[in-house]
Amino acid sequence: MSRVLVVTAIDVEARGLARHLGLTRVAGTTDLRYQGPGLDLACAGPRARHLARFTDLARTASLVVSAGTCGALAPDLVEGDLVVPERVVTRQGRPLILPRAPGLSAAGTLLSVDRVAATADAKAQLRQEIAALAVDMESALIVAWAQSLGRPVVVVRAVSDPAHRGVPATLVDLVDEHGRTRLGRAVQAVLVRPRTLPHALRLRRGTSAALRSVASAVRTLTALQGHASPHGGATP
Repeated sequence: MSRVLVVTAIDVEARGLARHLGLTRVAGTTDLRYQGPGLDLACAGPRARHLARFTDLARTASLVVSAGTCGALAPDLVEGDLVVPERVVTRQGRPLILPRAPGLSAAGTLLSVDRVAATADAKAQLRQEIAALAVDMESALIVAWAQSLGRPVVVVRAVSDPAHRGVPATLVDLVDEHGRTRLGRAVQAVLVRPRTLPHALRLRRGTSAALRSVASAVRTLTALQGHASPHGGATP
């Protein structure tokens, strides 16, 4: 039986997608993993640093999907807009060309970078350097990994923060190397820097809208891989 492997970067993405897709947490592992009909979901951490842990899942997958949020570079993109690129690039490397995502319309370029674009000016600079629609930190790594294993791979991301707004470093620092949000540090950040709270609330709203869009696209991909799409149900 073929299965789709969805790879995210952080726990917020993994838990949110699992909830929307009705997936169940995999017990007996320290990794953040979920399963459902025809679908595996794994959290590989920021910059996909733990991808190697999921190599066996990838080798048996009919399709690997880099999924989660992204930051808009194109000024016409808003929170929740789906980004399904035709290619992924880095600032140094060659473009990675992607196959057509079944049932989805693909267009444009996604840029993968080493660090979060913290300000609108940083995003504008990236847009000037490379005419990409959006930016993330993991897709180039996930795509290269899947291709090295001989697996078909696509990217399904959605916008959590528009081009006129970045993600402050204070919020970035709340996520550890495993992709887990450190709640104690989050509370401390708000107490020490109250201005962080409006940024956090806007990012939360944008992330929620983005994950709804990505979940809908993943349902389409999974259904077209020959399985009934997962609906509703389990809470992670």
